[in-house]
Amino acid sequence: MTRQDSTPPSRTVFFVSDGTGITAETLGHSLLTQFEGVRLRQVRMPFITTAEKVRECVARIAQAAREDGARPVIFSTLVEPDHNAILRQADALCLSFFETFIGPLENEFGMRSTHTIGRFHSSTDTNSYKDRIEAINYTLGHDDGITNKGLEEADVILVGVSRCGKTPTSLYLAMQFGLKAANYPLIPEDFERRTLPEGLDRHRHKLFGLTIQPERLHAIRTERRANSRYAALDNCRQEVAEAEKLMRREGIRWLDSSTKSIEEISTTIMQEIKLEGSSY
Repeated sequence: MTRQDSTPPSRTVFFVSDGTGITAETLGHSLLTQFEGVRLRQVRMPFITTAEKVRECVARIAQAAREDGARPVIFSTLVEPDHNAILRQADALCLSFFETFIGPLENEFGMRSTHTIGRFHSSTDTNSYKDRIEAINYTLGHDDGITNKGLEEADVILVGVSRCGKTPTSLYLAMQFGLKAANYPLIPEDFERRTLPEGLDRHRHKLFGLTIQPERLHAIRTERRANSRYAALDNCRQEVAEAEKLMRREGIRWLDSSTKSIEEISTTIMQEIKLEGSSY
């Protein structure tokens, strides 16, 4: 008798939007992470703005159902009711964020929504959008200790050993919240001097440190520069220990980035330094 394969069938998840699809994907991912062990193939379908394009989506969803042998799942942020009606014809679990939330909000506010397509991403001329672009440019110009000029403009200054997550966290803070984030590596010369990099002391209230488990740092550095002193495990252990000692001595708040997502790290930083920013 042949043993049956217990591997669950693959399911296709579609993120359908009349805009970029980022909102549908973000909200969908928040829900999907609650289901471990499900094999998912994810497809983003942006700029679905006509009935013809919706029908093409339905056809592609039907093809995925045939290939998977299981119903696909749809996360939709389509605004147009007629388009949603066409999408619901697909043999799939269709979760429409606008249909789920707009109706109750209309009842609560006592008014109809504008049902405007792409409204969330139509802010290219607003001050908040310009602030975000300025924050991204600032962050790129103050990455990895390039300069200490203009630090008075920074909302936060991240410090930590090389490859502990400072740059991606800085860029996320800039892109997602419009915050100007500089970052500085802590290097052996700083440990020998037992002081912060030059120019940071007077901005102490903006400093936040990142640390990392030496084994994780070793793995990351090995991908970048294998068989080097830079990536050696004993060197990683020494640098992390010295960096934590320096941050502790200087009274800098810090957290371990080893098992945390950029979103978690950024949220913690904003709470600790009491930054608000703007979400986009």
